[in-house]
Amino acid sequence: MKSWPLSLIALVSLSGCGLRPVYGGGSHGAVAQALGNVEVAPIEGKNGWLMHNALDDRLAAMRGGTGPRYRLVVKLDDQISGFGLRADAAITRERRTLRARYQLIDEATGAQLLDDTAGSDAGIDVTSSEYATIAAEDTALERLSQTVADQIVTRLALFSRKGANP
Repeated sequence: MKSWPLSLIALVSLSGCGLRPVYGGGSHGAVAQALGNVEVAPIEGKNGWLMHNALDDRLAAMRGGTGPRYRLVVKLDDQISGFGLRADAAITRERRTLRARYQLIDEATGAQLLDDTAGSDAGIDVTSSEYATIAAEDTALERLSQTVADQIVTRLALFSRKGANP
């Protein structure tokens, strides 16, 4: 008796489960078209500049020629808290937390289509070098901006896929 390869069995079992790719149709698909119509509103501060660029990088790749139909408004909460104390009460670890509350606004009507949050955090070693610690905090902010931007764009894609456009 011939045995079936495990990958073939998995493929056959998935064909009937109703899974559909979010970005079906590539750059001409409904999700990519909707995301391409989102413009990111300016966000205050250095963390806002990083977040705006991270979001714009992801959305600009899908832009067409029609111009923005939706505005994405993002408000950030960036916190650094110390923990991990040595015997002399010096902090040895920090946690940087970046949270974003974002709203998707229809430019034509002013209606709020989506109101949600995203966030992530990162641990930072505090060293005896203040420069090294500041560099680690900045690097953590850059990584967190990328991670939170990915979360936001994923949520927008899922929202637009449900037919709510975007």
